[in-house]
Amino acid sequence: MNQSILSVRVNKTDKENFEKFCSEAGMNVSTAINMFIKATNRERKLPFEVKTESYEDYVIEKLKEAEEHYEKGARTYTQEEVMEMIKNKLKK
Repeated sequence: MNQSILSVRVNKTDKENFEKFCSEAGMNVSTAINMFIKATNRERKLPFEVKTESYEDYVIEKLKEAEEHYEKGARTYTQEEVMEMIKNKLKK
């Protein structure tokens, strides 16, 4: 079999946690990565959903949270405070 080396940089803690997971699952990192690549090539898509949170989704989520807090009699937020939270979220 013709093989090639694939080298990637990852966060040290993520690598250690992934190695631990692989060991607990009875495989090594190379086997897990090869499984990922084969599934991606076979299905012609990533084997998991990749999703970004849209601005609209975030605003709707925050409005629902505010409504729940209001119904419970909890502190409410001013329009300025809500807009500041949204701005801070979008900076991330």
